[in-house]
Amino acid sequence: MSEHSSKTSLINKTDSAHRLSTRLAFLAAGLVVSAWAPLVPYAKDRLGLDEAALGLLLLCLGGGSLCAMPVTGMLTARFGCRPVILTAGVLTCLILPCLAVVGSPLLFGLTLLLFGASVGTLDVAMNIQAVIVEKNSGAALMSGFHGMFSAGGFLGAGTMALLLWLNIPVLAASICLSLLVALMLLIASPNLLHELEASERDGPQFVIPHGAVIFIGVLCFVVFLAEGALLDWGALLLTAGRGLDAGQGGMGYAAFSVAMTLGRLTGDRVVARLGGKLVMLAGGVCAALGFFAAVLASSAVIAILGFILIGIGASNIVPILFSAAGKQNTMPASLAIGAITAIGYAGVLAGPALIGFVAHAISLNMAFAGLGVAMLLVAASARLKLFAGGSV
Repeated sequence: MSEHSSKTSLINKTDSAHRLSTRLAFLAAGLVVSAWAPLVPYAKDRLGLDEAALGLLLLCLGGGSLCAMPVTGMLTARFGCRPVILTAGVLTCLILPCLAVVGSPLLFGLTLLLFGASVGTLDVAMNIQAVIVEKNSGAALMSGFHGMFSAGGFLGAGTMALLLWLNIPVLAASICLSLLVALMLLIASPNLLHELEASERDGPQFVIPHGAVIFIGVLCFVVFLAEGALLDWGALLLTAGRGLDAGQGGMGYAAFSVAMTLGRLTGDRVVARLGGKLVMLAGGVCAALGFFAAVLASSAVIAILGFILIGIGASNIVPILFSAAGKQNTMPASLAIGAITAIGYAGVLAGPALIGFVAHAISLNMAFAGLGVAMLLVAASARLKLFAGGSV
């Protein structure tokens, strides 16, 4: 074998190892985040909280994430992806069982704050790794990475629900999930990126987000807002005059989640074939049509089909936006990823309140129709050079 062939083979093996480690990081993150959801009713009963008090405490989770996300870009630029991902991952594994046993509202809130900060740090650091791995490979990979996060969500929530259904104690079930996450991170560890490129390491440690980064962040905000609206208000839309009772209201979000996961797991091939610009354009239009179908539908079946269209259309938009964040030259990629993640995640937190305000002032149908219009604006932004592989 020639020296050139040996070097090419080594590069291919290294690239494959980096891809696998990134997929495992996304899978682990999705698993640990979703494993928390089935614990909420247990925490409510254990602490004797009413819905209002629980809702206020749950804000600590998002607050911790939002505080950690902008800082993570600086930490990753200085120390590399590997130590940040592993530190955040270990913290989530340690904190998850604590959420199953803390005995006071104050401790519960503080624990949620730390859990949110560790999850937010893990989220940003693994996306920075994903951007670098995708850029170095020269192939479309981001949709597949985010698809692993969605798959981890199904695995985490399903496994935790199964363990609890088998009457496994809550603490023991949480420890089992933490060990599973730790195992994934242990396997991924050797091939996580130890350090970033010199331009990232030696660049500024803090830059106020501006230009293309703000624009990408706003687009992420819109898409996350739409996803959050389906999670918090989708069931109500389906049960309000569309023939479903309260027990069936979750069918719409389940259909949306399956469609989004499948769209992301197949998205890399679609983006490679059609290009990010066309996928973003078609995806935004498809999601908008889904919102309009859900609003105009007189039957639950048509409305759920609308939810499926939203999942298919929105599935690859955020991955394309993260890829674009890695290509822009407005600010270092590591800092840009932290900024747009924080801006986008604010859409998840603000979504329920914004939709509720519009629903109260006008109607829930009009709120969802407004989201359809917003997705059309996302589609229109695909014409920008940034999403065609250039820079802004």
